[in-house]
Amino acid sequence: MTSAQAPKTIIIGSGPAGYTAAIYLSRANVPNLVLEGTQPGGQLTITSEVENFPGFPEGIQGPELMAKFRAQAARFGSEIVGRSAAGVDLSRRPFTVRTDEASYTAPALILATGSTARWLGLPEEPAFQGKGLSACATCDGFFFRGQEIAVVGGGDTALEEALFLTNFAAKVTLIHRRGELRGSRIMQERAFKHPKIEFAWHAKVTGLLPDAGGLLAGLRLADTRDGAVRDLAVTGCFVAIGHSPNTGFLAGQLELDANGYVVTRPDRTATSVAGVFACGDVQDHVWRQAVTAAGSGCMAALECERWLAEQ
Repeated sequence: MTSAQAPKTIIIGSGPAGYTAAIYLSRANVPNLVLEGTQPGGQLTITSEVENFPGFPEGIQGPELMAKFRAQAARFGSEIVGRSAAGVDLSRRPFTVRTDEASYTAPALILATGSTARWLGLPEEPAFQGKGLSACATCDGFFFRGQEIAVVGGGDTALEEALFLTNFAAKVTLIHRRGELRGSRIMQERAFKHPKIEFAWHAKVTGLLPDAGGLLAGLRLADTRDGAVRDLAVTGCFVAIGHSPNTGFLAGQLELDANGYVVTRPDRTATSVAGVFACGDVQDHVWRQAVTAAGSGCMAALECERWLAEQ
């Protein structure tokens, strides 16, 4: 990369947020470099059918949608590199971003590294993702109309997902390792009162059971008190035990909240370090949707562009 081509902004991460930021920066003639990370395209690359992203009335496969985002960013001139940030130096500008292969510098950064859903840790989980196993009720609940499904977890997220899924499913079984929930009292009361929600207490998922076609047909549950095993027939399982923001490489160089998400200014994408912006799931632990991530990527690019113009 020559000095004439040197990026004015490095976008760390891809997915809807990172690629959208790249599209907006490139169309504004701001040279930018995208470090795609270990999962180019983000979590949508492990999502089979996406039916709630505007502009695709027939739906679109997650990997195909992300390929279109990427191609659009490349078309307008973004340089896209399949590398992951291993560390950064935010103590002075230009900022430095280190990967295992090289180091890059730029006067501005956009963080779009997303978050990673916490799964159950079962070896067969990858084979069932998109085949009955999900970590996003809003994304996939529609596909389980009239079916009996399960939600794993005991906090507000699990309760919200279970209540949301009653709009589609015939029955929702909430599976929890303990004998009482951790969620807020009002959410517990709503779940307890709902006629479609049942509870599997003191239960841990130890296995995923396939049908003849490899789709999820049931869960193997072990009692956390005595180890007794039983099978629960369900065609869908939603894991709602939280997400982990991908911020480990930042090593405390800017403000994070108690759960590790990047803190941004109210209604902004600016972080605690001038010239560093954040968008998508790395700073959003509430909505976590492709369309909101893309919107915040647009915001980050516009805010970054204006900040660069002021310098």
